[in-house]
Amino acid sequence: MTEEMKFFIYLIECYACEKKRSTGEILREWDECGITQKIYDNYWIYHTERIENAYEDIDSLVKTGKYAW
Repeated sequence: MTEEMKFFIYLIECYACEKKRSTGEILREWDECGITQKIYDNYWIYHTERIENAYEDIDSLVKTGKYAW
């Protein structure tokens, strides 16, 4: 398993916990919004910042399709 995949799993689990939802629900939502790969591809940004920054970015992607930054 790659470092990117390990972090993606960590991120989705933490995000789901923060939102009080299951990881399956979160992944379904990301897939429906077409943002799962975008989130995965941002490993190099998300793993170096506060996890809350990633949450803000993901929330923005879900709502608007655009990054928060």
